[in-house]
Formats: sequence, C-alpha cells, structure tokens
Amino acid sequence: MKAGIVGLPNVGKSTLFNCLSNAKAQSANFPFCTIEPNIGVVNVPDPRLEKLEALVQPERVVPATVEIVDIAGLVKGASKGEGLGNQFLGNIRETDAILHVLRCFDNDNVVHVDGSVDPLRDKETIDMELQLKDLETVEKKLDKVKRAAKTGNKEAQKEEAVLLKLKGGLESGHSVRAIEVETDMRNEFVTTLQLITDKPVMYVCNVDEASAVSGNEYVERIKKAVSGEGAEVVVLAVGTEADITELETYEERQMFLEDLGLTEPGSAKLIRGAYKLLKLETYFTAGVKEVRAWTIPVGATAPQAAGVIHTDFEKGFIRAEVISYNDYVAFGSEAKVKEAGKMRVEGKDYVVKDGDVMHFRFNV
Repeated sequence: MKAGIVGLPNVGKSTLFNCLSNAKAQSANFPFCTIEPNIGVVNVPDPRLEKLEALVQPERVVPATVEIVDIAGLVKGASKGEGLGNQFLGNIRETDAILHVLRCFDNDNVVHVDGSVDPLRDKETIDMELQLKDLETVEKKLDKVKRAAKTGNKEAQKEEAVLLKLKGGLESGHSVRAIEVETDMRNEFVTTLQLITDKPVMYVCNVDEASAVSGNEYVERIKKAVSGEGAEVVVLAVGTEADITELETYEERQMFLEDLGLTEPGSAKLIRGAYKLLKLETYFTAGVKEVRAWTIPVGATAPQAAGVIHTDFEKGFIRAEVISYNDYVAFGSEAKVKEAGKMRVEGKDYVVKDGDVMHFRFNV
C-alpha cells in the first residue's frame, strides 16, 4: 500500500520524503527538482512494539512499514499536460492515499512557484487539476454507459445516474471523496474508476519552527477549508524535522524536540496518520526468535491475517490463539497470560483487532 506525497513544486515534498525515509532524495530550491518518483519504505513508529520487545527480549524486532512515494510537483494546466502533468497524474493514480503538502511559512529565500505564499490557493490549484483529470475519466465512462442506458438496461441506468452526480460535483469544484453517493453504489460504480480525488487525503501543513507546536494563521485557514472533506490535517516543520534527523544520537534528538515543546518528531505522527489513512492496522507475533508487527487491512479475518505471513497459513487455517495487547503487558508473558485464562481460541470468522498478539494453527 502506497501513500503519495503531492503538492506544487518547491513546497517541501522531497525534504519531507527524506525525513520520513532517510532515502536522501534530491531536494533543492528550484521547481521540478523531483522528476522521477522516489519510493521509500518507512517504519511505522509503534510504542507497543518496543514494550513487547522489552518483555520478550527477542533476537530481532521487525516493525510494520508503509510505502511513501515522492511525486514530481504539479502546476496549473497539469491535467492538459503542462509541466510534468501527465507523468505526475499517472504516478498519483498508482497510490492508495495522498499526502498533500502545503507551504504554510513565509521565507523570502525560498522561491514560490506562484510568487507569493497562499496555501489555500495552492490547495485549490492542485484540487482543480486533479478534479479536471477525474472529470475527463468520468465523461469518457459516461459516454459508454449512456448508450447502454438508452436501450433500457437497468444496471446502466443506475450507473448513469451515479456518473451524472459525479460529473455535476466535479464541475462544481468538489472532489469525488466529498460527493455523497450511497455506499453500495460507490462500491459498484465509483471505486472501480480509481478516481484520483476519491483517494483519502491528509493535508501536511509545512510551517516554520516557531509554529511547529500550535500551527499558525495559514494552518487555521486550511483546517477551515477542508472541514467538509473528512480529511486529516497535520502540522509539520519540515525543515526543522530535517535538522533533527541529521543529529547523530537519540539523546540529541530528544533535547532538540524538548526545546521545541514536542514529545516526538512530527514525522512519527505523520507516518502513523498515513497508516490509518490507508485503513491499515497491526497485529503482533511474539517469540524469542522474533517480535514482529504485521500489517493487515482494517476488518481482516484471522485466516486473512495468517495469509500475510504465508499463503499456506491461510489455506490450511485451523484456529488462532489470541492475546490482547493489554493483557500481554499486564501479565508480562505469554505463559502468565495462559495461566490466567486470558488466551482466547478464535476461528475463521474472527475479525482481528488492532494490537492482537497471535499464534496460528494450520495444516497443509
């Protein structure tokens, strides 16, 4: 599952990508510094994993990960191929969620592609280009569906009604995710189109160091503007985060954060936020060889969770032995959890809960 970092050129996307992945993508003070998308696999910070490590003391620890893609900056006219438009739009279509970086700081030394700082205008520029591309997709589909609807095909008539609603919403400047469509209709007719503005989005407000804790006026404007979208807003001083990642020791980084009034890097919150945005959650396996966080979609059943380890585990699933994370920590070991009768045996229909510690029994 991939989250794509998008935004206008020069708003801090590549610097943010470097903070998240330590992949050292090129970042510089000029537009279109990124042309080919950079991809980084990022560990998801999880204090529960650290706690399990302390209790089990395994030979190794493997965290959950999420893929982050740094995509080239977009400009006005991208939907018609301006700048790196077609390439940008193709790259973003391949992602599962969007991290939309907005410049929310003043600095005369950092060039803005439009000549002035206005994150609301920047957001609208990106939104419009993505909406125009989606409108093009919807109109192409609508042309095909209309012909079938005219013959009296009931399914085509239902699809036509949904597509007309999407067309009207997009033409009015609304992203698909904000257009109300009944869930079953959305699943049947909208999701399959893979529309860009239907993807979940998190707005990353890139602020100066002084605004890292509580944001600023620019951030408040963005929060107000996106309140109807069901989108998340994260405040991050990207330049400062980059400085923190350059420090050599954990102690130095913690001192820097404390001086800023932060308890953890903002990038850690962003990564966890991206994980949730992708509708992912974690279960754990814990043994002396390895403590590991496994990534599953929210709502996965026990056999599906087992299949993440190996397809044979899912095919031959018999049962799952499950300990809640809180019970594991409270009793301090698997043996003590068993003694207390707190280990549960679950079957094929069990929906895994975030934080479950699991063993699978299977037969192939």
